[in-house]
Amino acid sequence: MNYIILANPVADWLIALAAMVAVTIGLDAFKSIVARRLGAGGARTEAGTHTLLHDIAAATLRSTKLVVLGFVGLYVGASLLTLPAKADLFIGRFAITALLIQVALWGDTGLRTWLRVTRAQRSSEDPDRVTSSAAITFLVRVALWAIVALMVLDNLGVNITTLVASLGIGGIAIALAVQSILGDLFASLSIVLDKPFVVGDFIIVDKMLGTVEKIGLKTTRVRSLGGEQIVFSNNDLLKSRIQNLRRMASRRVVFGFGVSHRTPEPLLRALPALLEEIVRAQPQVRFDRAHLSGLAAPSFNYEVVYYVDNTDYTIYMDIQQEIYLRIVALLQAQDVALALPVQTVQLTREARPHDSAQAGNDADASLGKAA
Repeated sequence: MNYIILANPVADWLIALAAMVAVTIGLDAFKSIVARRLGAGGARTEAGTHTLLHDIAAATLRSTKLVVLGFVGLYVGASLLTLPAKADLFIGRFAITALLIQVALWGDTGLRTWLRVTRAQRSSEDPDRVTSSAAITFLVRVALWAIVALMVLDNLGVNITTLVASLGIGGIAIALAVQSILGDLFASLSIVLDKPFVVGDFIIVDKMLGTVEKIGLKTTRVRSLGGEQIVFSNNDLLKSRIQNLRRMASRRVVFGFGVSHRTPEPLLRALPALLEEIVRAQPQVRFDRAHLSGLAAPSFNYEVVYYVDNTDYTIYMDIQQEIYLRIVALLQAQDVALALPVQTVQLTREARPHDSAQAGNDADASLGKAA
């Protein structure tokens, strides 16, 4: 015990080793106990479900690495010894570096847990929030790791002022080289913030239509009615005209038909009221108007306009089908025929040269007989 190793007695080394082990084990045990209590406390909430705060705190504590706790224990044990200045500086810097990395891991785990819980709880009732959360979480994670990386380099003695300036100049060059990618990235942020559509919306872009499955940093993916996945560049997507059918409050329906021109005038005058009665009889429908809209050669044309207060396409088609069937039944009951396309073709025979000569000869013969 009286031996001296690196200017410290063996007893001091043993005490420092015991302190390092005790601090490491103690911190690890404390982490496990608190994380377990947080998980149990979250399970006993009044609503019977885990609260978001408990989930984040428990997951964050569980992400604590034993290696980091070992560096903290090493730092505590080294403080009990008399070491050279360089050794003290080396141990201190590595302990701080380990803590900074652990802080980044805590933040990263907390953000990912928040995003996971948000998706699980709000994906069906609030898809807008899920879309925004994913983009915001990614940006915050990138910023967190960038800041921690700069702090680690500064702690290790690197001149980050020069580094940041160099990164700024290099960033401009990189931005020019990948401007299309950056355009899609900013378009993604625009989609998230402005929300022209969110995950789950049914959209029409030009002649393509489908349900939005994912809004990524570069592309947006849409599942078409045929089953295939359509991938749009975010930048190109925002330049297109987008129809969002999910946000349609009601559907305006316009249809027309023609009746035979033999239909008597009193019945033509009565038809708009009869059509209104048919439309108003349908559920979830608001009648707008019905008029005799045109006097074409083969028919008298009618136009009917109404609104369906339900955006479901199947319900709209069921209502439209019922209206059509009732109109057919009405016309049959009134003995009115639907107008059919009529085309009249008049055939004429064209006179030919030899036919004219023959006609002249016949006329001369007739005159000779008469003389």
